[in-house]
Amino acid sequence: MKKTVGWKSTIAASVCRARLPGPFHRASRAKKQKLPKQRAGFSNLPNLKDAEAVQKFFPEETQLGEELLAQGEYEKGVDHLTNAIAVCGQPQQLLQVLQQTLPPPVFQMLLTKIVSAQSLAEDDVE
Repeated sequence: MKKTVGWKSTIAASVCRARLPGPFHRASRAKKQKLPKQRAGFSNLPNLKDAEAVQKFFPEETQLGEELLAQGEYEKGVDHLTNAIAVCGQPQQLLQVLQQTLPPPVFQMLLTKIVSAQSLAEDDVE
């Protein structure tokens, strides 16, 4: 299940820029801001209005996720990649890159985590 993952940070950085409203967060962004970040399914997210914090957070989470995946810590790695996707300006493009580079079971874990986090956020608001 191991693949070389270190170069993905460079690719990810090229497809993501500072967090702008995008398809991943558009529907639930305002809802999640009312919830504790952990309940929304994400941990330690920066203030999305602070572009500098987001620009620092994204590569840190991406790299940490990659390192954990390389060590076989799949769930922890997926958690950090999910955080990176949450602040990514172009999450669909990042997901395409990850789909091509992650082993299929790990990519499926990532998709499951994203769907679960979005559902949690929507359920907590209703």
